[in-house]
Amino acid sequence: MCYSIDMNFFYSKDYLVAIHYTYDQARRKFVKWAQNEIAVVPDFHKRILFSDEAHFWLNGYVNKQNCRIWSEANPQVYVETPLHPEKLTVWCALRAGGIIGPYFFKNDEGHNVTVNGDRYRAMITNFFNPELNNHDVQELWFQQDGATCHTARATIDLLKDKFGDRLISSFGPLTWPLRSCDLTPLDYFLWGYVKSLVYADKPQTLDHLEDNIRRVIADIRPQMLEKVIENWSSSLDYIRASRGSHIPEIIFKM
Repeated sequence: MCYSIDMNFFYSKDYLVAIHYTYDQARRKFVKWAQNEIAVVPDFHKRILFSDEAHFWLNGYVNKQNCRIWSEANPQVYVETPLHPEKLTVWCALRAGGIIGPYFFKNDEGHNVTVNGDRYRAMITNFFNPELNNHDVQELWFQQDGATCHTARATIDLLKDKFGDRLISSFGPLTWPLRSCDLTPLDYFLWGYVKSLVYADKPQTLDHLEDNIRRVIADIRPQMLEKVIENWSSSLDYIRASRGSHIPEIIFKM
């Protein structure tokens, strides 16, 4: 699962190294914070709700937004994209105790749409917050990445109303380190796992694909999520020891 670095990064090696150093610093800072919290509260990592969106194409095309490629040389990656893609944009939040979602972004007419700031905030208000009524929110932290729809001031204020300072996000009380797909279980586990199963019966309609996504996510057992989050905790040791470097077996595995 990958993030394709902006092409101008590849053509200035000094600039690339400086950027990597900045990212690694932010990652080391986050890892140190997380390990300090776990030292005080041993199950702290189980209290983080990790969240993300992903695209699911009807034809099974793998969205490269959820693939990460890290290289100091231009990899010359060519991506074949559908001419008229039919897709679903799906959001989930994941923790050791279970998954909230999936949520499918649709407009007022029920048509599938992509996510923007207004739709993301509507999801929080109309879907996520009511779902949180079944949880002890005072025990939970919420994580999101640096996508623009996540980091608009109105979005951050809305999330802070619910989580206060327990918000991990760009422009949030606790900064989420950029380029950190190996630190979010949705990127390195959930989306790849779900996509490996939902196309098995070759769905021919978006409704069929949506049903498959709902079924596969509903079938994920708590024991599997417990292992995923325990692995997340273990990965902090690697990242700290490598001074912020990414985990190769995660970064380069599809």
